[in-house]
Amino acid sequence: MILSSHQPYFCPYPGYFAKIMDSDVFVILDSVQFPRGGTWITRNRFKNDQGVFWVGMPVWRKGRGLQRINEVRICHEAGSDRKRIESIKSAYAHAPYLEEHLPLFERLFSHECDRIGDADIEAIEHVVRYLGISTRIVLLSDLDIQEKGSSLITALCRSLGASEYLAYRSARKYLDEGLFCREGITLSFIKAPAPVYPQLWGDFIPNLSVFDLIFTCGPKARDIIGKSAAKGIGATS
Repeated sequence: MILSSHQPYFCPYPGYFAKIMDSDVFVILDSVQFPRGGTWITRNRFKNDQGVFWVGMPVWRKGRGLQRINEVRICHEAGSDRKRIESIKSAYAHAPYLEEHLPLFERLFSHECDRIGDADIEAIEHVVRYLGISTRIVLLSDLDIQEKGSSLITALCRSLGASEYLAYRSARKYLDEGLFCREGITLSFIKAPAPVYPQLWGDFIPNLSVFDLIFTCGPKARDIIGKSAAKGIGATS
């Protein structure tokens, strides 16, 4: 069984879902430490007639010390939530599949959604359902695992019965390959795909939020991601 994992990102790029598609189990690392600096956990890139624009979820940091991702609360500023919705609606007004997904964003940018981890997970699970991805999704917070780093990953594999861990090549320098070997777990690496697809507003820009792809291509997004991912497979150890 193949397992992969990742922190919950806000409306992640298509490659995030390519890794999910290539796994039997995907663990969302929702209870690891929230980063101190800029992070994809709170924002992502979309596209309008001016090029790239950011959509973000401001969170409460000051005076709260170290927090786990699933503890971090969203700062719902007066008027800002509505501006985020309007920026998406304006940028993708001509996208054929926008309306199907607006209720998700209406909920994310509302007081109904209080924590950034919950918002990110809801968006990720929305995409997984929409694309018909059958991979089992598990939250780290639902597992009794305290290890960190490479030991966390091998503990996940033992707990969930995985014999292989799948990661992108960029993560190789962070993983203790000797530990995986001693645990009898195959460590496999793939190249993060960057699918090309029809976009609004001029020249193609890679690695935007997956919703840029979904708003324009709808259910075909699954095949587009899958074909791109297949080209990136081959760097295993």
